Amino acid sequence: MRATTRLLATATTGNGLKPAPMAILPPIPLYRRLFRAHRKHLPSEMRVLGDEYIKAEFRAHKDIDNPAHLIGFLTEWQLYAQKVEGDAWVGEKLDPAKVEKMSDQQMGQMYELMQAIKKRSEEGGEE
Repeated sequence: MRATTRLLATATTGNGLKPAPMAILPPIPLYRRLFRAHRKHLPSEMRVLGDEYIKAEFRAHKDIDNPAHLIGFLTEWQLYAQKVEGDAWVGEKLDPAKVEKMSDQQMGQMYELMQAIKKRSEEGGEE
């Protein structure tokens, strides 16, 4: 994941007709912000799962060279961090437009996550 200053600067410029997009954090500060958000705002069980997921995703995407993929990856993680910090993620449903864009592998991962959550709630009696 090679984020250059030029790449990040082009991602934040506006054309005057619509509001300027949010500034994208470089990978390392964003990575730290995600762990900090988990530490401050998530219960310990969710934190462990979330931290492992962050590590795996950032490792899997560390060699991204395509600027569009890099900007998309960093933007989505930054939006996630903002939601966790503001507790906006509780009870939120997935955006149908994002579900449509998911690959078959991603849909499979979502299904596995849903099954694990259902199994855990049945075992623990939680909702």
